[in-house]
Amino acid sequence: MFFVLSKTIGIALLPSNFLILIGLAGAILLATRRARLGRKLLIASVVLIAVCGFSPLGNLLLYPLEARFPQWDPARGAPDGIVVLGGAIDADLSVSHGRAVYSRAADRVVEAAALARQYPKARVIYSGGSGNLIDADAREADYAADIFERLGVARDRLTMERGSRNTQENAEFSRQLAAPKSGERWLLLTSAFHMPRSVGVFRKAGFAVEPCPVDWRTGGPGDLWTFSPYALDGMQRTQIAVREYLGLLFYRIGGRTSELFPGPQ
Repeated sequence: MFFVLSKTIGIALLPSNFLILIGLAGAILLATRRARLGRKLLIASVVLIAVCGFSPLGNLLLYPLEARFPQWDPARGAPDGIVVLGGAIDADLSVSHGRAVYSRAADRVVEAAALARQYPKARVIYSGGSGNLIDADAREADYAADIFERLGVARDRLTMERGSRNTQENAEFSRQLAAPKSGERWLLLTSAFHMPRSVGVFRKAGFAVEPCPVDWRTGGPGDLWTFSPYALDGMQRTQIAVREYLGLLFYRIGGRTSELFPGPQ
């Protein structure tokens, strides 16, 4: 039920979808006795789309997520394993073309392969099933092993987890596969904006991990007030941030994390 709600209500609340729905509702009301309300909704929709697209709003929302955890410090020594969360591969397009097609989060798999080569004894778990509500046959993990091999990581070091549909299942299924022993150190590698929710879920699942954020979408504090010349870029950053904040809220309400905004311990 949680998965279905996240893929329906959660998607409807994303800025691009929600604001378009407001605009459509306003357009419909123009033909009724509630035309005045319709005009207000249309104006609000256009103005808010412009704010989300061109203003620094996306940067301001994303930065607290991305800055929550520092970069992983290799001075602490070699890890025993690396858990890579899916998101680097577009599984649907990969099925269509018969080969791996990368998403914008390709940093996840590229950095994981680099770390695996740097630490040749570390095990690698790629956790990536399908997040589709309908037609969930395409799985990221089915393509990840070949990518790692092409990047120089031997297949016998890889474990592909293809059953997870969301971050909670990433954590639960990865813990089962890793079966971490006392004293072992496991890295968690995902996009910086996704790290707070991911760490919270892994902690709740009883899998102690060291955050290794990648795939940043914002620069430093000096970039926070930068306006975007392309509305789609600004809207995308706003949408990513809103999705993560909604995820943090829903996961906390649902008991899937113990903190609203997990941070370094």
